Amino acid sequence: MTVLRLGTLVGSLALVTACGGGEDDTAKTPRPSGSSAAPAAGIVAPAKIEVIAGLAGCKAEIRIEADELREGLCHSGQADYRITTFPAEKYKEAWLDAASVYGGKYLVGPRWVVSAKAEHLEQARNKLGGTIRQLQGTS
Repeated sequence: MTVLRLGTLVGSLALVTACGGGEDDTAKTPRPSGSSAAPAAGIVAPAKIEVIAGLAGCKAEIRIEADELREGLCHSGQADYRITTFPAEKYKEAWLDAASVYGGKYLVGPRWVVSAKAEHLEQARNKLGGTIRQLQGTS
């Protein structure tokens, strides 16, 4: 991975944390990883920011275009979402590994991750499918 690409990935993670992708600031102890699956009838959205944003009820503004990921911001009436898509699962898993340093909950689907405040993730999961994953922090 080139320095520019690594910088893009790290910058993306910093933005996720700043936009509420992490957990509540009152959480001081790391938590074990966990997940909750989408409803059986749930449809998992495809890995395209514009489609995921539309399903979430908003229009995405693309912020990052890189070989390893695309990232966009989406503001609906109920929540703000950061949608990150990946050309392959290996990039998504690398991104999640890096994000685990920050902890927090993320909505994860095939080749995509949605970041939002924890209280909005269940609503997004009902629309998009996917799995809510709790990442362990290093507090």
